[in-house]
Amino acid sequence: MEYKQLPFPILWNAVIENNLPIYYCLSKGDRQRLQGHIQVFLAEKQFIGCNGLLVTEEMKITIAAVACLLLLNERGKYFLKLRSIFIYPRTYFVNEIAKTGSYIVEEKRVARLGESWTNDQLVLSWEQVQYDTRNWQDGRNIVLHEFAHQLDQEDGEAEGVPILSRKLDYPIWMQVMTAAYQQLCHDVQRGRKTVMDSYGTTNPAEFFAVATETFFEKPHQLQKQHSALYELLQSYYQLDPVQWV
Repeated sequence: MEYKQLPFPILWNAVIENNLPIYYCLSKGDRQRLQGHIQVFLAEKQFIGCNGLLVTEEMKITIAAVACLLLLNERGKYFLKLRSIFIYPRTYFVNEIAKTGSYIVEEKRVARLGESWTNDQLVLSWEQVQYDTRNWQDGRNIVLHEFAHQLDQEDGEAEGVPILSRKLDYPIWMQVMTAAYQQLCHDVQRGRKTVMDSYGTTNPAEFFAVATETFFEKPHQLQKQHSALYELLQSYYQLDPVQWV
């Protein structure tokens, strides 16, 4: 794409160096690919501030840099359905309707740090983005999490199964993911310490997002405790984060 051919601004590079700890661990080729992806991403997506937030270049570049780590395998698509990224200053609240009985519907106010919608929008808390970039390797990253959902949702559904390159890959994906998901649920129920966040037990879609966070932020631990899952994600993302740390 033509955006990749443009010189990468020095200011943008400084922002990435300051806000993406893993950047220095990437090879020169990976850094150049990441820069190219960021240029395309910023040209294609719009950022909208919420609750009075003024969106800055730092915000856009930081979010784009983390999100584009998921694209380093040259998949050729830049979160195809995504058009707009809404940024709140901090934790935001939404009204959520829940069915509590056969005929009772309850509306409650729920705190959120981010969410990914199946149409064309994604929402993030900038305060949480900042916290996550400062605490890389804690296994939690709202940008990686929500953009993993975007990959999952490219086929129109959030089910923990992104579009794979070959039909033969789907049975293997289901086998490995299901086993790892059930193991996490089993461990959490018994109060065991896990490398993946317990939020991954919510459903298969959340498990894929949590597994992606862990793959990028705790690759050594994930490889040690869930080798089959690590190899599956390594094949999907065509990356080996163990080599970065």
